[in-house]
Amino acid sequence: MKKHLVISALLIFAVIGCQQQQEPKPQYQFPTGPVGAGQPFDKVAMLKEAAAKDPKNVNVWIQLGNIMMDTSRFGEAVEAYQKALELDPKNVDVRVDMGTCYRNIGKPDIAVKEYRKALELNPQHLHAHQNLGVVLAYDLGDHKQAVKEFETALAIAPNAPSAEQLRQEIQKLKAMK
Repeated sequence: MKKHLVISALLIFAVIGCQQQQEPKPQYQFPTGPVGAGQPFDKVAMLKEAAAKDPKNVNVWIQLGNIMMDTSRFGEAVEAYQKALELDPKNVDVRVDMGTCYRNIGKPDIAVKEYRKALELNPQHLHAHQNLGVVLAYDLGDHKQAVKEFETALAIAPNAPSAEQLRQEIQKLKAMK
């Protein structure tokens, strides 16, 4: 009898314990209402809408260019970056990103022009030198100028995360002469 009471008590505690541990899981609440009514379908749509409402907002154009670039929509990124540069022509980072987009749509000559414009504004811009070196070396075959750009990048930031890779590229390009 005592044995049954102990077993019954254990079963009751086990059942109560299991019931207490089972908390209802929160369910995901899907947004209600039509898409676009305060709940844009995606960030691109939201940014395009913001740009249409406020075409003088340089930050919206930059964000739109960045998301287009990040999603490999390089032609659309160029368009957004051009709008941003109309509003802020001295934005070196946007100019460098636009140069990279030009390279990715097969226009390395225009990319080089954009990188050089960026370097006129900021001769110490690490990424402009690196990207210019890449385009010169691998798209235009100008190894000598590419080495100069990579060496300049190293002089600007000798301990940058890309420094070792730059050193290797310089050695490789010098060996190709």
